[in-house]
Amino acid sequence: MPIKEEIAAYAEEIGEIRRDIHAHPETAFEEFRTADIVADKLTEYGIEIHRGLAKTGVVGTLKVGSSNRCIGLRADMDALDILEENSFDHVSTIDGKMHACGHDGHTAMLLGAARYLSETKNFNGTVHFIFQPAEENVAGGRVMVEDGLFEKFPVEAVYGMHNSPGIPIGQFAMQTGSAMASADMFKIEITGKGSHGGHPHQGIDPIVTGSEIVMALQRVVARTINPVEAAVISVTQFHAGRTMNVIPETAVIQGTCRALLPSVQNQIENRMKQIVEGVCAAHGLTGTVDYDRRYPVLINTPEETSKAAAAAIKVVGEDNVNTHLPPTMGSEDFAWMLQDNPGCYIRVGNGEGEDGGCVVHNPNYDFNDDAIIFGASYWATLVEQEFGAES
Repeated sequence: MPIKEEIAAYAEEIGEIRRDIHAHPETAFEEFRTADIVADKLTEYGIEIHRGLAKTGVVGTLKVGSSNRCIGLRADMDALDILEENSFDHVSTIDGKMHACGHDGHTAMLLGAARYLSETKNFNGTVHFIFQPAEENVAGGRVMVEDGLFEKFPVEAVYGMHNSPGIPIGQFAMQTGSAMASADMFKIEITGKGSHGGHPHQGIDPIVTGSEIVMALQRVVARTINPVEAAVISVTQFHAGRTMNVIPETAVIQGTCRALLPSVQNQIENRMKQIVEGVCAAHGLTGTVDYDRRYPVLINTPEETSKAAAAAIKVVGEDNVNTHLPPTMGSEDFAWMLQDNPGCYIRVGNGEGEDGGCVVHNPNYDFNDDAIIFGASYWATLVEQEFGAES
C-alpha cells in the first residue's frame, strides 16, 4: 500500500505524542497543555504558528513555492468528561476526564502530516493546519470561525477526518451531501402555581403539563416530518420539585433535536414552540422555549468529496475506500467550517474487535495507533494531489 514511507518511519514517535496527550486529557477551552505540545511540534518542524483563536486553538501555516492557493486541514484536540476504565500505561491521569473520541489521534495524525509536508515540500501552495478546541458539546469550531479563522487564514477548501471503530484499519469511508445531522439543544421552562400535594386543585401542576408536552414532542417526527426525511427529538432531562408533598411551581425539560436538512430543523423548532405555547395555554400555565442551533448539518460538497476519495484511494486502493457511507444522526462542529467553505469530512478506520472496535464516548475506548500512518498519509497525499505536480 502506498502509505508515505517517511511517515511510517516516525509513526512510533507520533504514537508517543498521541499517548502522552491521551494521558493528559483536557476538555473544552482548557486544552492549554495540548496546545503547547502542538505549537512546540509545529515550531520544531519549521512551521509558522498562530495561537489564541477560540482561546486555545492553534493554526500552523506552511507555504511552499509561489502559488497563492490555500487549503485547510483540521483536527480537534479536546477530551470528554468521562471516567476512564482502561488499564494500559497511557491511561488518563486526570480523574473524570479522558480521550474517549480519539481527538488525541486526530491531533497526532495531523502533526505527522505536518512534519512530512514540511520536510519534503513536494507541493506548491499554502497549507493551514487547524488544531481546534472544544468540539464536544460547545462548538469550538463555530468559535474559531467567529474569531476570524478564515479571514486570517483564507482557504479554497477545508477538510476534516474522524476515526471510526468498526471500520478496519487501512480503510476510509465518506459520502457526498448531508453526512452528519444538525444538533440543536432545547430548554423548555414551564411555570404554573405551586400547592400542597394533597390539595392539587389549589395549584396549577407543571409536571402533568410538562409530561403532556413530552408526549406531544414524540409525535412531531412521527406525524409532522416527511417519513423519508430523518429527524430525532430526544428529551433527556426533566427537572421539577424538591420534596414529595409539594406540587412545584416550575418544571424544566431539556433535550436535543437532530436533522439532516435545514428545512427539517425549521419544522421542528416551529412545531416545538407551537406545542409548548398551546399545551401551556390550554392548562393555564406559561411556557418558554430556548432553542439553540449548536451544530449545523454537515454537508460534504461534491467536488471536494471526489478529491478526498481520490487521495484516499491513492493511499489504500479503491477496494478500501467506501464513498457511499450512510449519514449518521451524530453531529460535528466541523459543519461550521463547511458553512464558510467547500470541503469534505471523512472517516478513517480505527479497527475491528478488541483492538479498535470499542465505540467512541465509551470509558473503555482508545484510539488505535495503527491508524496513524494511514490518516497522516491521507493528509499528505491530499495536499500533494491538489498542490503538487499532478495538479
